[in-house]
Amino acid sequence: MTDTPDLSSIPAHQYSLGEVWRFGPVRRLLIANFLLYSGVSLQAAALFKQTYDITGREADIGFIGLAEFLPAALLVLVTGVVADRYNRKRIALIAVGGELLCSVALLLYATTSPTSVAPLFGIAFAYGISRAFQAPSMRSMPPMVAPVGGLPRTIALFSATWTAAIIVGPAASGFLYAGHPWVAYLGSSVLILIGWLAMLTLRFVRQPGPPNPDERPTLHHAMEGLRFIRRTPILLAAISLDLFAVLFGGAVALLPVIAEERLGVGDVAYGWLRAAPGMGAAVMAVVIAARPVHRHVGVTLLAVVGVFGTATIGLGLTHSYAVAFALLIVLSAADMVSVFIRGSLVPLVTPDEKRGRVLAVENVFIGASNELGAFESGIAAQAFGTPVAVIAGGLGTLAIVAVWGVAFPSLRRIDRFEDLTAPVASPTG
Repeated sequence: MTDTPDLSSIPAHQYSLGEVWRFGPVRRLLIANFLLYSGVSLQAAALFKQTYDITGREADIGFIGLAEFLPAALLVLVTGVVADRYNRKRIALIAVGGELLCSVALLLYATTSPTSVAPLFGIAFAYGISRAFQAPSMRSMPPMVAPVGGLPRTIALFSATWTAAIIVGPAASGFLYAGHPWVAYLGSSVLILIGWLAMLTLRFVRQPGPPNPDERPTLHHAMEGLRFIRRTPILLAAISLDLFAVLFGGAVALLPVIAEERLGVGDVAYGWLRAAPGMGAAVMAVVIAARPVHRHVGVTLLAVVGVFGTATIGLGLTHSYAVAFALLIVLSAADMVSVFIRGSLVPLVTPDEKRGRVLAVENVFIGASNELGAFESGIAAQAFGTPVAVIAGGLGTLAIVAVWGVAFPSLRRIDRFEDLTAPVASPTG
């Protein structure tokens, strides 16, 4: 007997969530993903809070974000090649092990009652190195575990577990941090460790084709991810749209400041405020998993990014905890739709042998740009005040939506995912 039912004969649109969940490789990846990101998001909430508590400077929150972003940008030509040429599970396990060591380092430093944030910057940079290798390797896995034709449902469930994690982790951080910062880091270390152990059970139903034995890793080969995105207008438009939306809409990084100065709440309420985006995203992820976006994909993507920008403006204007909580739910629900669309679009138009390099670039543009957005928001808040920084970011997002809608008609005209196909692989990959 096997715990992996045969779904190959079921058309993609007939899959139920239960059938996809019972598909063993999918389930194992989802469990590992949930545990890992619960720990990582708990750690992030505690780290931003501790940084602001030590210095009281918005800019230092920004510098933490920059420290986590720089490795992904500096290593982008390496991490994608590694994900494409070597065993993705092994690379992910090594990278998550590095993330675990960073969490333990934060735990040990927090026990010393620190008064300097300099070590936090160093640990954040080391974490960024590990995350730079982990992201393209692990995000390449859904197509390797999904049943035939079941990638959209798998992507939706993958996103749902991630969003559940960013509820559990931040919500727990408020309670744990209220006891002591080291307790929060202990929680993140335990979750990341269990997630690492869960990853050991992963197995794939398909593997990427082996690299050409005559092809050596060169600068030209490493830059193929950038070139492929540049010459694929739909990819360029979708990835760059989210890049600038995340860059300008980095208000979540300023929640320690918003919670203390604008809303007047403590650690536990801050933790729930950090969990609010996960709640909105989780609800929307369940909706999308049950009823995925099938039509008007491009217009929907532009619309939800516009909603994200509008909610960000509202967050900068309000002094009400309840309103801020609701706006965080709205903006994250809109972002969840964007994540689902992009998460389905990228693997559909990217050949498997290039996927690691493309996802490494996307990780810099989108995943790591959350940290770059935190840097931009922190510096802007230090210079102009938190409300101005948040409102200006929301307005910038709306401007990007308007420009992209005109500049990239190929994105706007996408109707169905089924209309998108990856180009046939070249002999050199």
